[in-house]
Amino acid sequence: MRDGETSAFELDRNLLRRAFERAAAGYDRAAVVQREIGGRLLERLDLIKLDPAVIADVGCGTGAITALLLKKYRRARIIGLELAPAMVAAARKRAPWLRTLHGAVGEPEALPLASASCDLIFSSLALQWCFDLERAFAEFRRVLKPGGALLFSTLGPDTLIELRHGWRAVDGHNHVNAFFDMHDIGDALIRAGLAEPVLDAERLTLTYPTVDRLLRDLKTLGAGNVTAGRARGLTGKGRLRALCAAYEQTRRADGLLPVTCEVVYGHAWGPLQERSGPRGNESAVFPLSRLRRTRR
Repeated sequence: MRDGETSAFELDRNLLRRAFERAAAGYDRAAVVQREIGGRLLERLDLIKLDPAVIADVGCGTGAITALLLKKYRRARIIGLELAPAMVAAARKRAPWLRTLHGAVGEPEALPLASASCDLIFSSLALQWCFDLERAFAEFRRVLKPGGALLFSTLGPDTLIELRHGWRAVDGHNHVNAFFDMHDIGDALIRAGLAEPVLDAERLTLTYPTVDRLLRDLKTLGAGNVTAGRARGLTGKGRLRALCAAYEQTRRADGLLPVTCEVVYGHAWGPLQERSGPRGNESAVFPLSRLRRTRR
C-alpha cells in the first residue's frame, strides 16, 4: 500500500506486534500449518546450488524452521528476525546445541541489517503481515549480496475464504485479514529489482470440528483480525452464533469443517547474478511472464 492511502484492510502494526507478543508462549501448540509450510519451503533449498555464509530468517517465529536451517547450513551465521521480542527470545532457545542464533527484532520493510550482507533470505509465512510489500522486497534486495537468493512463502487471498464468507453473512465489518494476490506479489518483486522471480501456489485444506476451535487457534497464533476496518469492542454471542450457522453450511460428509489455506511460494535472486540449474518443481512453477490476472 502506498503512502497516503488508507484502507479498511490496512494492518494495525501495533496491534499485530502485541498479538505476536502474547502468542509466543503458546504458539507452537497451534503452529501445525506453519511448520508444514516452512518444511516444504526448506525442501526447495535442495534445488538451489548455494553455500551461504550469512542467512536471514525473516519472520522466524519461535524458531522451529530456523533450527532446521542451522542444522542444514552448519557453517552459516543465521539471523532470526521477528516483530515481537518474545518470539525472538523463544527462537534463541531452540537453537541446536553449540549453535548460536543471532536474533533481532525487526520487520521486513525495515530490516536492521547492513546492505549486501546476506547470501540467503528465507521467509516463511511472514510477508502477509507486511503493510508495503514492494518496500519489503526492496529491503530484501538491499540486504542481499549480489547473486544472493530469496526464498519465501506467504498466504494468498483464498486463505480462510470460508471464514470470510461466513462473516459476510453476519455483518459488514472486516473480520479476516486480506492477503496479497500472486500477481501483485510478482509485480512487487519486479518493481523492487529482484532478478528472475518465479512463483507458484498450492491450496491446502485443513479441517476443524467447530468454528470455535478455529477461532481459538487463530488467536493462539496471533493471527486474528488486525485490520483497520475491524469491528471495535467484543463480538457478541449472537453474532458468533450467526457465524457458526453460516459456516455450518460448508460442513463436509466426514463431519468436519473445511479451512482453505492458499500458499504462494517464490524465489528470486539478488542483482548482477547469472544462475543455471533447477528453478524448482517443474510441474508447478512458472515464470511471471506467464501469469494472467484473474478477477476475484
